[in-house]
Amino acid sequence: MRSPEDSVIEILQQNQIDIVATLPCDRIKNLLPLISRNFFEIPLTREENGLGICAGAYMAGGKPVMVIQSTGLGNMINALESLNITCNIPLPILASWRGVYKEGIEAQKPLGEHLPEILDSAGITYTIIDDPDKLYKLNHSIIYAYENLRPHIILFSPKVWEGSTCAAWDEMERITLEERSLDITFRSTILKPHMVRFDAIAAMVPLLNDEIVVANIGVPCKELYALCDRDLNYYMFGSMGLVSSIGLGIALRSGRRVIVLDGDGSLLMNPNALVEIARMDPSNLTIVALDNGAYGSTGSQETLSAKFLDLELLARGCGIENTVKVHTQEGIEKILSSALGADGVTFIHVLLKPGNTDSPNIPLTPAEVTERFMHALKH
Repeated sequence: MRSPEDSVIEILQQNQIDIVATLPCDRIKNLLPLISRNFFEIPLTREENGLGICAGAYMAGGKPVMVIQSTGLGNMINALESLNITCNIPLPILASWRGVYKEGIEAQKPLGEHLPEILDSAGITYTIIDDPDKLYKLNHSIIYAYENLRPHIILFSPKVWEGSTCAAWDEMERITLEERSLDITFRSTILKPHMVRFDAIAAMVPLLNDEIVVANIGVPCKELYALCDRDLNYYMFGSMGLVSSIGLGIALRSGRRVIVLDGDGSLLMNPNALVEIARMDPSNLTIVALDNGAYGSTGSQETLSAKFLDLELLARGCGIENTVKVHTQEGIEKILSSALGADGVTFIHVLLKPGNTDSPNIPLTPAEVTERFMHALKH
């Protein structure tokens, strides 16, 4: 007799799912090894990162799903609204629904019990599967998400797996931790910056050919648009902290070089993105960290990188080996030119003075930017 776990794998395969981003839950511990065996899996450290990675993969031609514990949905509401719904980016999310059925952990109950009402209030569609006989609804949910260009949550009750004979977790090779050594040699000098962000982006523009550029939210997007609007530019309008995650998703599915224009405020909000980039290590990704020590788009309030933290060291600590620091336009031109011809991830830490230009708003909707960008990637 086919197990519910095997049925889920079959439904994902029938729908031509090719990327699965995962975070574990005890209730689906037999499903997760089957995902690892049958799909290109991206193990996550934070649920929001998965939304960014899956969005990038989708725009580059992939067909992703996420598999997580339902508690993670609480971390994802804003990004689901400001990225997936606003930009018409579909994503089926298989969520192990905790807090309701035979739940023994009190901390799971407050969110779990109210989750349907929360999703209803947020305008996020969902399907409840609370019996193995209802697994056919998973197929309908995946089709719904991709036909309607929307995220769709599938809440799996633990009851679905209750009578399963699947023993994939028991058969899984156990983790063994062995002694290891790390050798990081790092000397850094934070030189006085000579330019603002606009100058740095202007220095990059002449080097662009068929590269993809993913720009961080707010003023960086507007400055890139003013300097060099291209169909291969992807402008973010929300979801702060996810620009490098989106770049990673695109890089994993595209043969083109991907340049991410990230910032200090964004990276400090979501440093997990750097860990996942280092782990996946795509050969075609360059992260340009535009560090002006300030939240530039919200009034230039000081960030921790102004006096306390070195972003290049942060990238090294997260596992990115090829890093460099620049503080002049000539330095950017030289380093970026070299990075575009190199294999592997490059992290370029650009030291800047705070300051914004009065660049106009981008006269395109998020959905229009997404559609234009996807069309460009196909040609």
